[in-house]
Amino acid sequence: MRAAFLDRLSEHLLRGLYSAALYLLLPVTIYHLVWRGFRQRAYLLRWHERYARYGESVQASDGCLWVHAVSVGEVNAAAPLINALLRDHPDRRVLVTTITPTGSERVTALWRGRVSHVYLPYDLTGAVHRFLRHFRPSVGLIVETELWPNLLFACRDLGIPTFLVNARLSERSLRGYRVLRPLVGRALRTMRRVAAQSEADADRFVRLGARADQVEVCGNLKFDLRIDPDVDRFAAEFRRRVTGRPVWIAASTHLDEEAAVLGIDRHLRQRWPDLLMLWAPRHPERFRGATQQAIDAGLRVATRTLTLLPDADDQVFVIDTLGELVLFYACADVAFVGGSLQPVGGHNLLEPAAVGTAVVTGPHLHNFADIAAQMREAGAVRVEQDASGVAEVLETLIADRESREAMVGNARALVEQGRGALQRTLRATGLALR
Repeated sequence: MRAAFLDRLSEHLLRGLYSAALYLLLPVTIYHLVWRGFRQRAYLLRWHERYARYGESVQASDGCLWVHAVSVGEVNAAAPLINALLRDHPDRRVLVTTITPTGSERVTALWRGRVSHVYLPYDLTGAVHRFLRHFRPSVGLIVETELWPNLLFACRDLGIPTFLVNARLSERSLRGYRVLRPLVGRALRTMRRVAAQSEADADRFVRLGARADQVEVCGNLKFDLRIDPDVDRFAAEFRRRVTGRPVWIAASTHLDEEAAVLGIDRHLRQRWPDLLMLWAPRHPERFRGATQQAIDAGLRVATRTLTLLPDADDQVFVIDTLGELVLFYACADVAFVGGSLQPVGGHNLLEPAAVGTAVVTGPHLHNFADIAAQMREAGAVRVEQDASGVAEVLETLIADRESREAMVGNARALVEQGRGALQRTLRATGLALR
């Protein structure tokens, strides 16, 4: 009895301190939205959702299946799961929440009106209770590493079972929870199941505070990505248009990588003057900046929104749209996946591999360490230590079709071998019908 009382008291104190700190920081949330709004106007819209103030325009979804995916990458990862929910539970409304506008746009692009969408509110006690009481989800499926204590405690208190799916936790993220570990560990233990991507992820969640019997290795949902047949048709039309030119893509690049990307392109262009670079910056606010940098470098530049496809004389084609990256991966001979030349942690390496494009990346891959290790072991990716190394490997692969095809074959075999996470996740959450 005494131990249980002290445990409840400890939780109450930790939650109180955490909530008090968040309310003190409330003005910072407004500043953050305004500051981001100067760079991406969508942050200036729909503030009422950020604080869970819903009018009649936001329909309640009593008993809905709720999936939270913070941004574009998590939405893409959760797509097989959401599609399975729509297929297997046609009588239930699916609610998808994100935090970023780009995540919101991706939800709209993938499912149109087939799912509901709002922004997840800030982790303020009042806001999360208003959110949960408005939508009254019957279950919460939280993708990857979104551990918001007040949200998880509120779900427990209201009897809403929650699951962490496609769960991953890097060593860096684990260290980042150091100060909040006592509180986050308690919140983690309120969840019914942690469906981890790998054994290493499972171990780190236990070290964070999950019970060992609560964690199950289900694999990575990204392996269950299904490629739309339209991708091959689009790539064939693109290839006819560029008439045999070598094509490389710099994908999901960040601001500090942009100079390196142009340097790599300059190196490759010395050997192939007719080279075409496809460039897909990670964040929409960098679309214009990347375009201008390429123009300033003396290159002829076109963009997806203005010309749809490149003309014969275009040297750089900026993909300034969302949700089309896989289409353009399929159009390239080789792909450099960004967020890896600086300590961002990398981005999805499986998408280019799945559509038959050889993959090169930088060394900073802590967010995708398990997949990167599997792909390296299988000979399905080249990991280089700096931009110079990336440039040299890209040059080698563009020149050597057999090496590219060997990498692609290895990657496709690995993707096929990794399938099955979807069914394991559905079983772990009790949502499997077959």
